[in-house]
Amino acid sequence: MLIGQAPGIAELGPRKPFAGRAGRELERWVKRAGFADEDHFRSLTYVTSVTKCFPGKSAAGSGDRRPSSVEVAQCRPWLLAQMELQRPRLIILMGTLAIQQFSTRLPGASLDILVGHIYETGAGGPLLLPLPHPSGASRWLNEPGHRALLQRALAVLGRTWPDLVESDAG
Repeated sequence: MLIGQAPGIAELGPRKPFAGRAGRELERWVKRAGFADEDHFRSLTYVTSVTKCFPGKSAAGSGDRRPSSVEVAQCRPWLLAQMELQRPRLIILMGTLAIQQFSTRLPGASLDILVGHIYETGAGGPLLLPLPHPSGASRWLNEPGHRALLQRALAVLGRTWPDLVESDAG
């Protein structure tokens, strides 16, 4: 399962999560992690978001508005229901809003600390893999050290997903 922030304007027409610029970057990332292409990744991954509606453009004019805590709380039952139905073995947390939804199971909230590692939730719960958001609005990846953390996270994903797919098939 992959959890992002919210649908963007590019997703409104095709109703496909990560259909715009962030999706093109995500496709490059999953190829680096070892997936054949976007279709391969999506065939194995349920893609959803913390909130279920486009929040609108940010007041600054660059990127989408971050959903409010009220919007997150109102959509939480749907996210929890999706998780219950899907029963993911691995959850890719795409960006800080998604990461914050699992903050009690992670050692902090900083991308600098979390990206590049996979976290166990215990008691047969899913593994958590925090990643930065692939949108152009995120400036986190502008720093070379952060790009190295992303590469480490993609390597972790590349080592982890084949085992999960094999155990699900068996």
